Amino acid sequence: MSEEVFDKLRQGILNFDPEAIEKAAKEVIARGLNALEAIDVLTGALREVGSKYEDGDAFLPEMMMAAEALKAGTAILAPAVPADEKMPAVGTFVIGTVKGDIHTIGKMIVGAMLATAGFNVVDIGIDQSPSAFAEAAEKNKANIVGASALMSTTRPGWKDIVEYFEALGIRDKYKIMVGGGGEHTRKYAEEAGVDGFGRDAVEAVRVALKLGERNDKRPEVGK
Repeated sequence: MSEEVFDKLRQGILNFDPEAIEKAAKEVIARGLNALEAIDVLTGALREVGSKYEDGDAFLPEMMMAAEALKAGTAILAPAVPADEKMPAVGTFVIGTVKGDIHTIGKMIVGAMLATAGFNVVDIGIDQSPSAFAEAAEKNKANIVGASALMSTTRPGWKDIVEYFEALGIRDKYKIMVGGGGEHTRKYAEEAGVDGFGRDAVEAVRVALKLGERNDKRPEVGK
């Protein structure tokens, strides 16, 4: 029975149908199914839409609709995640894509997972300058600033953010973590001097929670 309901969630994302997702999410709760597994189904379906976009089989408006549909589902499912499966609230996480990079799906998935983990997530969008990250961090009293970059040509933007925060004299106020792409991007993170790196949404949440617990300035990047 769970497979049938979970498939409704998946189809809701693929069909950009928030109403169908809301209905299926409520069914998950009514049947006592695992809400965290249901959220995983939603994020997995969003990845499918992202793959279609990269292959030219989906367009930006469709990606945005899929992301909004995911939000509709997580808004219902997140409160139903059992207490022993929830992560403790650890503060505010500002997330965005660096200047020159317009990739959004990965960032949205990470944001959704972070919100489920208990963070207050502030998404500043794509193609954002270092000053935009700093302004959002200051305005929202963030604990962690997350910068996404998928392309090798935009990953130097991570170091730009670190250097900008240092120039403003606010580097010590925030943990800065980055992500976007495969394992090979870890070296860019290390060179940028950030506090953490996540190669995917699961690792990003794990690293973010670790950063939220630490008091020293520089934990290891990634694992």
